[in-house]
Amino acid sequence: MESIFVWVGVGCLILIGVIVVAKKMPRGPVLPEALRSGQPLPEFSATNEKGQTVQSNALVGRPSVILFVRGNWCPFCTKQVKLLTSQYKEITSVGARLIFVTPKPLQTTRRVAEFFEVEFEFWLDDTLSAATKLGLLLPEGVPKDHIEEYGKDTVWPTALITDSDGTIRYSKISRYIFDRPDPEVLLKHLKAI
Repeated sequence: MESIFVWVGVGCLILIGVIVVAKKMPRGPVLPEALRSGQPLPEFSATNEKGQTVQSNALVGRPSVILFVRGNWCPFCTKQVKLLTSQYKEITSVGARLIFVTPKPLQTTRRVAEFFEVEFEFWLDDTLSAATKLGLLLPEGVPKDHIEEYGKDTVWPTALITDSDGTIRYSKISRYIFDRPDPEVLLKHLKAI
């Protein structure tokens, strides 16, 4: 009987610790109205891996999964890419594009995809102008030991799914930097289009 009380006490202490830590972590912004389901994907520009300017309106014609990620220095982003590799073939088999929009640099993010042998598209938002325009900027979100290489600002992790008309059908902004949608959830919403 005593061991039950000990375990309940330990469980309560862990729960209190998680709540305290979560309250100290920065919370994601409210999902901007322009990114809500049913809205047309706002226009923004980025740079593709060939250094060419790409526009979000070029995504019309095919469904797309668009993920705004902080970069390969972020363990949660790397885990997200790894998890998406398990669903990559199913995502592309329904005719969808899978695009990662990252602040910088493309080369290191690309290495992650090459390691998992998948062909994601990477768009560079090095000035964070797309993130700012869309309301996804995370000021001073880069850890101190990465600021020299990546700068101090980054993007709030966000997932969008658009249909072939360019209408947003699913959107999720991370509440915390570690909170990412499950790839199976993305696939379910994609198949529902």
